[in-house]
Amino acid sequence: MKVMGFAGWSGSGKTTLVEQVIAALSARGLVVSLVKHAHHSFDIDHAGKDSWRHRRAGCREVMVSSDQRWSLTRELRGAPEAGLDELLGHLGPCDLVLVEGFKRAAIPKIEVWRSVVGEPLLHPHDPWIVALATDMPVESALPRLDINDPEAVADFIVEHLGLRTGARSAR
Repeated sequence: MKVMGFAGWSGSGKTTLVEQVIAALSARGLVVSLVKHAHHSFDIDHAGKDSWRHRRAGCREVMVSSDQRWSLTRELRGAPEAGLDELLGHLGPCDLVLVEGFKRAAIPKIEVWRSVVGEPLLHPHDPWIVALATDMPVESALPRLDINDPEAVADFIVEHLGLRTGARSAR
């Protein structure tokens, strides 16, 4: 399993770019999974639903399954937050895992940066950043990718990680 992260400040366009890159890579026959870090309490369940009620009653894990998908929710209940390696271990077979967030993870990352966000570049202080996706010229020794060209970003990922496209090898 190959891994490529996307790091950047809130509002930089990470989610939009990742969504477009997933579509581009999937169209090339790659099996792509995603791990996204949230900096706040989030819920994929809805108040009043059965699974929400079971989790609220004290279940540590609740799995919901249908003929369309399944989902597993685990409550940490005071345990430490899972690290990226542990989370990756829960994924099924795939060709590539894209990671959104986990800014400090020791994985190759593409920094997503827009000057309008008003925050400094991350890559001068992170040796794991291998490219910069932006909408403007930036002085950097890193490869510069056009944030508005997800196909070019997908090309970079395929080349950088040595992925083979065209065949669904991870199924």
